[in-house]
Amino acid sequence: MDFTEFIEKVEGSIVLPMTGEEQSTLYIKDVVYAAYGELELHLQILLPTSPAKRMMPPMPEELRKQFGLPEFTPDWSFPLIVYVPGSAWAKQNVYGEIADLSRYVDRGFAVAVVEYRDYTLAPFPAPIVDARNAVRFMRKNAKQFAVDPGRIILAGNSSGGHTAAYAGIFHDDDEDTNLYPGVSAEVNGIINFYGSTDFTFPDSNPITAEKHNKPDSPEGMEMGGVDLDENPDLRDKLTVACNITKETDIVPMLIFHGTADRVVNCKCSVNLYRKLKECGKDVSLYLLKGSDHGGPEFFAPRILQIVSDFALKVFA
Repeated sequence: MDFTEFIEKVEGSIVLPMTGEEQSTLYIKDVVYAAYGELELHLQILLPTSPAKRMMPPMPEELRKQFGLPEFTPDWSFPLIVYVPGSAWAKQNVYGEIADLSRYVDRGFAVAVVEYRDYTLAPFPAPIVDARNAVRFMRKNAKQFAVDPGRIILAGNSSGGHTAAYAGIFHDDDEDTNLYPGVSAEVNGIINFYGSTDFTFPDSNPITAEKHNKPDSPEGMEMGGVDLDENPDLRDKLTVACNITKETDIVPMLIFHGTADRVVNCKCSVNLYRKLKECGKDVSLYLLKGSDHGGPEFFAPRILQIVSDFALKVFA
């Protein structure tokens, strides 16, 4: 409808000029991207919005018509970070990092936070399958969410870092696991924040060292409740570096890890970095001196800038 802007001068008031580029975050909660019987998996979607690029949350068609709203067909798109929060492969708190992840939205990224099937629901490689299906869902619905299907990064922290890293080398999805046949799950780059990626040495997880590779350890539970030391094939299957060769097809990877991490030994990332370098892959490793398992330093401005620079490189 036509609308006339208020232009009357009001004594004592101050008129603030606006550019139209002022930005905030649109949070779309609990978007279902996968269903296994009665089990639904969700995405938390964060999108940049501004007067110039105003986003509209998805709504039923009847409501759109009731309120006379136009169909949402943006002619712009945002690069996307698909982010997997860690949980030691148990049930995730997918809402816990929403505020921090919105800092990426401030830099022009859309973010989709992935809920995966924890080990009480399905063993390895369920989280990897779920992450790849989340990428497919966002690519299939790119227009609806104003994301660029050609500019996607897969990221994660802790067990989510393992998921992101492994998803980069996991290309043999079949019809039983691919929920969106014909839609690619490939991404431009991977960001691994202190991922639990290596179980081949005793203190890989210092805080649970007494349970290392035992059936009731997080890694043992993820592989079906088995002793990984008694099943070295399963131990090596879960260890990302053991599944990388010079022939492995993997996009560039960016790794961050705190040198004082008590939950996931920093050597996990160092070993993965060295294996990727040895195999001629594109990888960068940043060690945060004195940092533990996560924390605000991983969202510091200089870390966000490194991520932004990485994105520019892999999207080029």
